[in-house]
Amino acid sequence: MALFSDIGSFFDFKNRLGGLLLLLVFSSFGLNAAPILILGDSLSASYGMPEDQGWVQLLREKMPEHSIINGSVSGETSAGGLRRLPALLDSAQPKLLLVELGGNDGLRGFPPKQLKNNLTKIIELAKAQQITILLSEIMVPPNYGPRYASQISTVYKELAEEHGVTLMPFFMEQIVTDSTLMQRDGIHPNQKAQPAIAEFMLPWFEQAL
Repeated sequence: MALFSDIGSFFDFKNRLGGLLLLLVFSSFGLNAAPILILGDSLSASYGMPEDQGWVQLLREKMPEHSIINGSVSGETSAGGLRRLPALLDSAQPKLLLVELGGNDGLRGFPPKQLKNNLTKIIELAKAQQITILLSEIMVPPNYGPRYASQISTVYKELAEEHGVTLMPFFMEQIVTDSTLMQRDGIHPNQKAQPAIAEFMLPWFEQAL
């Protein structure tokens, strides 16, 4: 039996098939265009420079198919991030959450247990909504002492193991040792460092998605 009764039915089938393939292409693009939420502090909030010069904006340019929402606030602690997170999740509806918090907890000498409790609640809130989590490790300055620095580092390793989330190395580790990439305060990266941070972030985001 002939598959097509006439040439007209053949072209009708061809047009339908083309439309279906086009729909699949757009559907695949839509699935890939996952909203990304960044919950961080001044290291992600373009501190000391215009927002459009920060690494988050540079990452947007590298990942134009994704909506990247920057929920970072300079001076933010893990407790502050936890308070703001429910509203951010409701508005952004992200598929991926980068948690870059803890630096200010460390600088203020907050107990590591308190930091872990706050980050645990952040992770649990995100996992409850089936959001993929990328956890950035944080390191405190060496003048806080090796014991405290080790305790802070352990918090992130334990969280990754206990909750099965991806732990990303501290993106400032190589930058902070280069004075040409740092602002005068010796804490924040300058504008020159932002492209390097965006390049560092890109494969971690792509792998997480």
